[in-house]
Amino acid sequence: MTKNLNWGIIGLGNIAHSFATYFDQPFGDIYAAGSRDLEKAQTFANEFNIPHAYGSYEDLLADNKIDIVYIATPHNYHIETILAALNAGKHVLSEKAITMTSAELKQATDLAKEKGLILQEAMTVYHMPLYQRIIEIAEENKLGKLKMVQASFGSFKEPDPTNRFFNPNLAGGALLDIGVYALSFVRQFMTATPEITGSAMNLFESGVDESETISLRNANDEMANVSLTFRAKMPKIGIVAYEGGYFTVYDYPRANKATLVFADGSVKEIIAGHSKQAMNYEIKDVQDMVSGELDPKPFLEKTVDVMSIMTQAREQWNYKYPFEK
Repeated sequence: MTKNLNWGIIGLGNIAHSFATYFDQPFGDIYAAGSRDLEKAQTFANEFNIPHAYGSYEDLLADNKIDIVYIATPHNYHIETILAALNAGKHVLSEKAITMTSAELKQATDLAKEKGLILQEAMTVYHMPLYQRIIEIAEENKLGKLKMVQASFGSFKEPDPTNRFFNPNLAGGALLDIGVYALSFVRQFMTATPEITGSAMNLFESGVDESETISLRNANDEMANVSLTFRAKMPKIGIVAYEGGYFTVYDYPRANKATLVFADGSVKEIIAGHSKQAMNYEIKDVQDMVSGELDPKPFLEKTVDVMSIMTQAREQWNYKYPFEK
């Protein structure tokens, strides 16, 4: 990479603080921070030694020295900010869920294609070195065909209807907030686009999805199950089962180790990458996409598939966000 790339951050909450804290790229810099409040932007910029602060998203996007925009606003604001950034000629890395519906995502991907720009979701699962290593080990040890993937994610949220997690007007609910991780883990390993074979959902009293299960199958006869809830703590465990053995991954969103149990019962531990570098891996990959050193299509295709699954699941539940009615 010969060109140094300048990043602008839009939305300065907790995840943006993590992004700025761990950002460490030899060919990239955080050039600007943007908020709807100039004082907040300046405070953030001062904390992380960022040279420019903007009191509006429009002002940040108008800066022609910015190459890539990282969008860290709540997901109900993503689409409008993504479209504005693409129209301003910026490459985009957006926090998950990248949009709220497949229709929104298509609008964004179509515009990115038209403009010749990179659009990616900040999904650590797609960038952790461990997962490519698991696939390589499965091939090296001749484990055979992938048969089943399982992923669970349970996060106990206090039942406060005013919290964004339970607010239907903010596209709250378990599916977009934590389901995107579990479905991305599943899609990382399945070798073809899956379809829903069954699903069930429980509603919270405020009208958002509280808990759900989703079963999937693809054309290669690979199957998957996902279990999610906002009302009970469950471990973030992923299981990837081949004919000759299975991998267990704990805390899969940023995992750096897994256990392989072979069919004969023998066990092997796999370690690859560093959990604390999770955001840096995705940042580097996006920079490599922008510089033409990495193909963005496989990553975006998985994002599109996951959003399609989530949209289809809601259609099966006859569950719409208020803005869809």
